[in-house]
Amino acid sequence: MHILMLSSTFPYPPTQGGTQVRTFNLLKYLSQRHDITLVTQRDACGDLRDRDVTEAEIAELRDCVNHLVVFDRPPESGTTSGILKKVQRLSQFYLEGTPPSVLSRYSVQMQAWIDNCVQEQKCDVITCEHSVNEIYVRSHFQKSLRTIVNIHSSVYGSCLNQLTTGVSENKLRDKINLPLLRRYEQKYGAKFSSIVVTTEDDKSQLEKFHPHSEITVIPNGVDLVTFPNRTSDPGGYKLVFIGAMDNLANIDAVCFFTNQVLPEIQKKYPQTTFDIVGSRPAPEVLALTQKPGVNVTGKVPSMVDYLHQSTVCVVPMRTGFGIKNKTLEAMAAGVPVVASDRGLEGLAIDTPIRALRANKPDEYVAAISQLFESPQLRNQLSHNGRQLVETEFTWDIAGKRYEQVCLGLNHQH
Repeated sequence: MHILMLSSTFPYPPTQGGTQVRTFNLLKYLSQRHDITLVTQRDACGDLRDRDVTEAEIAELRDCVNHLVVFDRPPESGTTSGILKKVQRLSQFYLEGTPPSVLSRYSVQMQAWIDNCVQEQKCDVITCEHSVNEIYVRSHFQKSLRTIVNIHSSVYGSCLNQLTTGVSENKLRDKINLPLLRRYEQKYGAKFSSIVVTTEDDKSQLEKFHPHSEITVIPNGVDLVTFPNRTSDPGGYKLVFIGAMDNLANIDAVCFFTNQVLPEIQKKYPQTTFDIVGSRPAPEVLALTQKPGVNVTGKVPSMVDYLHQSTVCVVPMRTGFGIKNKTLEAMAAGVPVVASDRGLEGLAIDTPIRALRANKPDEYVAAISQLFESPQLRNQLSHNGRQLVETEFTWDIAGKRYEQVCLGLNHQH
């Protein structure tokens, strides 16, 4: 089968996290049995937020697929700030129905290449890896081939969640955007033969918009080679958080934890430390190093080393939809997890007990104290967490399900 995969983020190296890790692992699985053409983008100028992609990385990714086509991402027009620009972007969103975040990545050259590929019937299936790539799929494509959008997480659901939990960076903007995002998600979903999401929450959200669509839940996986199970329990009083530290939901999580939870734990256990591990720490994250026991690492060669050296991994997310890779990676590494409802979304953790749940500061203090005190409980969570990942959340399992969707064999439950 000839599969055309579209990804406006360059999905390599897979250690980048976020959308790249899902895209890379699914394409790696599919390329074992199918002919894959990947169309992706790189930054033309290296000073933008996305680091510039190296020639070596392009060569390495080319080895993973049959055909790799790389376009330069269009330069951002003018400055992105300024009230006039914002008003222009919002009015364009209102009139045309496509969010500025999708339009800013749109490449006319890439569109022409895709149109031509479909016209010449060079592929049987098109997959959009992340909803931002939906813009390249025209409504009439689904008459001649299977079209799939792998959403990662609902933009409407995420915006609604940020407003209801009060962590929105800009409440007014999000309130204006919410009905527009709802309209956008309803509209673009209709172009696809199949919609793929990562959690049941997203599925029920999208079923309201598309009651007759084929919607499949395929959670993320973990690379068990990159995240091996730890060989021993280090004990001690070391807490860790892992994730990209320029991500709004992650910034909110570590600021909340450092300011409202950590001081209470340090009253009981003064030697407690908290490592915040991940690339591109925002200024407000760097400022946390002024607090006792807090260490902000920035980018590290190996996340798993920090996990293995920690007593407990905390995932104090208050916003953000979808299954959290960070939670699965900590479980795979055999580290006991204390997490919020958001941090545990899509995971059955209560019987057998695989993680401890906490949402309020006193609940975190109670759960973490329990783990500091009990090697037996740490061992239990370590064993059960790893087992859950091995049996349900590997990229092989996700890849197999995605292949079924591409082949049109996925039977809805």
